[in-house]
Amino acid sequence: MTALRFTPLTLTSGLTLKNRVVVPPMASQTADSNGLATEQTFNHYQNLAQSGAGLVMVEYSHVNLAGRSEVNQLGAHNDACLPGLSNIAKLLHQMDVKTGLQITHCGGKDSAGISTDIMGPSGITVPAYDRVLPTPRAMTLEDIATWQQDFVNGAIRADKAGFDLVEIHCAHGYGINQWLSPLTNQRQDQYGGSVENRARILLEIVSKIKQATPRLAIMTRIPGQDGYPGGLSHADMGQVSQWLVAAGVEILNVSSGIGGWNRPKDKRGEGFLVEDAAPLTGKTSAAVIGVGGIETVNYIETILATKQVDLVAVGRAILAGPSDFATRVMAQHK
Repeated sequence: MTALRFTPLTLTSGLTLKNRVVVPPMASQTADSNGLATEQTFNHYQNLAQSGAGLVMVEYSHVNLAGRSEVNQLGAHNDACLPGLSNIAKLLHQMDVKTGLQITHCGGKDSAGISTDIMGPSGITVPAYDRVLPTPRAMTLEDIATWQQDFVNGAIRADKAGFDLVEIHCAHGYGINQWLSPLTNQRQDQYGGSVENRARILLEIVSKIKQATPRLAIMTRIPGQDGYPGGLSHADMGQVSQWLVAAGVEILNVSSGIGGWNRPKDKRGEGFLVEDAAPLTGKTSAAVIGVGGIETVNYIETILATKQVDLVAVGRAILAGPSDFATRVMAQHK
């Protein structure tokens, strides 16, 4: 009997992933200071593709220079990025994997202190357990329109570059997570207040991307919860997920939220974020990705067999040695 990790998965749009293992987006810091891919970037993704995963996601790429959170962060902010992004997609396709580009804006989470215009929904400092972040300015409706168009333009570049998917980063305390969270979004207009209003900026972005790039499948990296007192709950994200799928999202990549981008001290073993993904699995037509320190065959097979998730993201274990992972976990005789 075929092991479940080797079972193909076809999305509602028709895109087929050859197996259930995903390399999640992980910052490589290999771009140049203009956000352009380098030879080191190309080598990095060719290396990751040797893991045997069916989907390799390309790291968080800023949609505006003001939205950078690292000096050598990959960019999708202008057309100068296109040749490098196109080459990454081409190299990965040559290695028989599907690939997506994750697009992001740091909002108020400028931990590197390099943004020229730190902004957020309400001008509230993003809470963090291990650092003090700068206080952003509150965004205007004009800022919101610009942000949305920047995300759409980033998706258009992903489409032109030949990626199969685009992923909107809404987790880890970055910009859109700040809009979703009641901790950082305390606006009084149509973009604040209720969960529906706080999700509005994201849902509008998804709809605009769907219209502008109908070929691309859309993923969202969402928090299962904020992991911070008074933040987003599982119930909130269950509702947001329903709206996202109705707007056109086909994969929900479930990770951590505000304050929780590091492994919590009380979480041990594999899959420390799978319990946040499991409540969303099977509730919509979208495939759900689980993540969090996953590395062994037994654990991968268990969470697939028990239908806790549809896809399994393996980050650090693949980053540490893609070829070793391919031999240890993705060899067909296993």
